[in-house]
Amino acid sequence: MWSPRVVLLFLALALSQPNELVEAAGPLKVLGLFPHPGVSHFHFFHPIMKGLAEAGHDVSVVSHFPDKHPVAHYKDFPLTGMDKLTNSVDLKFFEKRTFYSHFQEFFLLHEWGKQSCNLTLRSEALQQILRRPGRFDIIIMEQFNTDCMMGVAHQLQAPVIALSSCVMMPWHYERMGAPLIPSHIPALFMAQSQHMDFGGRLANWFSTHALNWMYKLLSVPAADAMVQYKFGHDVPSVGELVKNTSMFFVNQHYSLSGPKITPPNIIELGGVHIQKSKPLPADLQRILDNAEEGVVLISWGSMIRANSLSAAKRDGIIRAVARLKQKVIWKWENETLPNQPPNMYIMKWLPQRDILCHPNVKVFMSHGGLMGTSEAAYCGVPVVATPMYGDQFVNTAALVERGMGTILNFEDIGENTVMRALKKALDKKFHDAAKVVSHSFHHRPQQALHTAIWWVEHVAHTGGDPLLKPSAVQMSRFVYYSLDVYAVLTLVLGSIIASWVWLLRLCCGSSAAQKSKRD
Repeated sequence: MWSPRVVLLFLALALSQPNELVEAAGPLKVLGLFPHPGVSHFHFFHPIMKGLAEAGHDVSVVSHFPDKHPVAHYKDFPLTGMDKLTNSVDLKFFEKRTFYSHFQEFFLLHEWGKQSCNLTLRSEALQQILRRPGRFDIIIMEQFNTDCMMGVAHQLQAPVIALSSCVMMPWHYERMGAPLIPSHIPALFMAQSQHMDFGGRLANWFSTHALNWMYKLLSVPAADAMVQYKFGHDVPSVGELVKNTSMFFVNQHYSLSGPKITPPNIIELGGVHIQKSKPLPADLQRILDNAEEGVVLISWGSMIRANSLSAAKRDGIIRAVARLKQKVIWKWENETLPNQPPNMYIMKWLPQRDILCHPNVKVFMSHGGLMGTSEAAYCGVPVVATPMYGDQFVNTAALVERGMGTILNFEDIGENTVMRALKKALDKKFHDAAKVVSHSFHHRPQQALHTAIWWVEHVAHTGGDPLLKPSAVQMSRFVYYSLDVYAVLTLVLGSIIASWVWLLRLCCGSSAAQKSKRD
């Protein structure tokens, strides 16, 4: 008989072996596929790819955004020929928003997806990847408005980790075996939080399922046509290939977007782009340090040109700022600003994260983009959000639900509305709520980047870790939600009720006949 000490020794050796195998396997060959030309999206992807390279892995990245100062083991394969979606959105586009605008946005995303798919499949960057000798251990790709890159992954025969720079789209849940619950999970395009009234739930239910089916009926066939033209007609549909996705990294965190019911193959990495703070430029440091009443930061992200505001809205903001005791820093793309008040400072570029974490920053006026929203949550700063498109509406609704944000609709921008929104956000209860969110956003078992690297290595070394995949991935939604069971139960219950009705009518009919005979 073995003693307990010997048994424990064997167990310790057995448990240590996987780590030894990982170390012995050497660095991974990692491929990143990011065909979408939106720089705000790439801000979520780049830290993960860079972190993997810094961990010693061989990282190849196909994207529109080559690293200007790449670290060792990081190699770019740049995409060219498609305009980058940076500093390109004119605010006049949002002057009149309709109730069906999110469907218009879907068709815009659909067109972008087709363009980026076509360009990437024909690109020299991808040809270089396909010609490279050896195989990749893991492929990391964005799954956003097209699943075209799953055709590439099928050719390379490597496990896939998907990334989403925003909350999950309606068409993402099914492929990961996750429940899609419109009563509780707001669709990306909807201005809803997790607490919806009946009207909100009805609109969210319709939009969620309509967008999901539109993606299946329009985007999937479009991607199939281009992938099969490139690689041959024996390539399965991308609608089936996406079910081979091993893991999904999502740019969200429960402290901000709310807790969701997800299987273990979906990992929250909200705030992974937030790195260590850097020293501020001397002029900015001086403005922030000397602001006795605090500072309001105005920034609408990398894609929206604030200088395309109408004169009426611009002047409304300026007049409201002139009435404030606080200093205001505005990301403004021009050298000058008409009627600029003395307490306002304009700059073409801002180190947003480093400004937000300065203790004198009191309010952040934002468009509700997820990068800026996450930075506000990280730094504990209340937000006045003016959502304009995409996920900005659902991000803003999450801020409002958490008590750290208030909404200022774009069409309502004026002197008095801006002033009311800023005064509301300056209230202490908004500051306290932002600090509560910040505490949860900070306190995690592991830094988001370390979590990402651990899972990439794990998925690669386990060949995609098939144990993580729920059996629900292969189920139809009809079976997944037990609609077949409900249908049978309804049929049985209906049959029982129909039988009782028939019996009652038969009994009543017999009684009436007997009574008429007696009469």
